[in-house]
Amino acid sequence: MSRKGQSITLSISELDKAELMAIAFELGMTWGERPNISKLVEGIARRKLLVLPNNDWSQTRIHTLVRAHEMLTDAGELGLALEMAKLLLERSELSIPLRRDIEKFVENPPASWRLELERYIRRNQPFQLNYRDVTDRPWHFTIRHAQINFHEKRHYLDCWCEETEENKDLPELTHNWCLRLDRIPEAAITPVKGSWRSNLAQIEVEMHLFGTLAFAYKTKTEDISNDWLAGAPQVKRVVRRIANTFWFTREVLRYGKNCVIVSPEAVRSRIKEEIKSMCDRYMD
Repeated sequence: MSRKGQSITLSISELDKAELMAIAFELGMTWGERPNISKLVEGIARRKLLVLPNNDWSQTRIHTLVRAHEMLTDAGELGLALEMAKLLLERSELSIPLRRDIEKFVENPPASWRLELERYIRRNQPFQLNYRDVTDRPWHFTIRHAQINFHEKRHYLDCWCEETEENKDLPELTHNWCLRLDRIPEAAITPVKGSWRSNLAQIEVEMHLFGTLAFAYKTKTEDISNDWLAGAPQVKRVVRRIANTFWFTREVLRYGKNCVIVSPEAVRSRIKEEIKSMCDRYMD
């Protein structure tokens, strides 16, 4: 004689019922081809399935995973970024705005334009690109050299463009632009004819390092020389090629009094003005 199971009644909303059915289907708890909530409950009761807290991750862990998701997206690892997004959406610790942003990413992941962009760069193929800055202002660039580089917390497109208008860098560097990858609209890249440049526009900068920085400094790829200054054994002389004074200034200011720009005067003056502006803020 067969044993008839006991019946129970679940007082849940239609939304919760739909979620339970989705979980049952995902775990193979079905009756025929239909998800079966009873089998799901039975699996939990018999400890075939483990029920764990979904709200015990620290905000530090959540923030780290969100940053990893952003970095994977910027790096073009869209498959991994999508899996990271799905993992985050399983957690209840997400704020509502953050959850909406990640849901939007999952529903409409970045298009293949990123792969197309990388193909152009590998093939040394000039291209035109549409862009929107932080004020949502549209720009149009014709690019004849490009590199995807990491600056501080994000990947950027460092590029040599025919357009120079409103570029506020030094005259020698006004063809260089630094564009955030996440501000390049979808389907915004088209090939153009012409030659590809071997590099960005660059200038040489000499700086002297003092104190512990002189001993701790590690040579960077862009450095041409890194030697102790003759006649001043506690001072290190570094000569470097730079393509953008904005990022160079941000690096130098972190070094504080242990770094002085010697030349060219145009770069030295820019950093002096930046330091003066900072001092003026504190004097107000």
